[in-house]
Amino acid sequence: MPVFQKSIRLSTRGGTDVVDLTAQVEQIVTASEIRQGMVNISGVGSTLAITTIEFEPGAVSDLKRALEQIAPANDNYAHNARWGDHNGYAHLRSALMGTSKTFPVRDGSVHVGTWQQIILCDFDDRPRQREVVVTVYGEE
Repeated sequence: MPVFQKSIRLSTRGGTDVVDLTAQVEQIVTASEIRQGMVNISGVGSTLAITTIEFEPGAVSDLKRALEQIAPANDNYAHNARWGDHNGYAHLRSALMGTSKTFPVRDGSVHVGTWQQIILCDFDDRPRQREVVVTVYGEE
């Protein structure tokens, strides 16, 4: 079974920065020449997440508000006390949302809904250089 892998590298702002990866993932799937199979998108790090959303300002704002309610940035985290930093919330949000997602590849394209975009959420408390590994596998 053919496997094709490529990384996306990007700069993020932190603070629950939300970045649409859909077009870049689609370009990698096209370059893979895989017609039927799966694509896995995996963010490298423990303070980010990969998920989907309708990437429009209202939905992104709603996601950020919900995450702030679930894991507030200014709460008392044991991680912060242990390491003397302030990103315990970022690790918790990442663990809850997950750092990777897998989608079907159908007819050489990522099979997602019309209003479903693949996004990276960077929760860290500072700007970061991020790597996202995209692995496509299946039949040519």
